[in-house]
Amino acid sequence: MDFETVKKWAMFFIGILSAIVIADALSNVIVTSAGLSGWVSFLVNFILYAIFFFAILYAIEKIFHIEFFGFWRE
Repeated sequence: MDFETVKKWAMFFIGILSAIVIADALSNVIVTSAGLSGWVSFLVNFILYAIFFFAILYAIEKIFHIEFFGFWRE
C-alpha cells in the first residue's frame, strides 16, 4: 500500500472538513451579530460561507503546501 496516496487523501479530507467547520462558524457569527433574519440571513450567510470556505482552502494550500483540486497531477 502506498502511504503517500493515503496521506494525500487524509490531508484532503481533513483540510476540507476543517474549512467547512471554520467557514460555517465565522459566517454564523457574523450573521448573528448583524441581527439579520429571514431570507436575507440565508443569502448573506451563504455568500459569507462561500467566501470564507475558499479563502480558508487557499490559506491551507499556501501554508501547508497542499494541493486540493490538483490530484490528477502527480
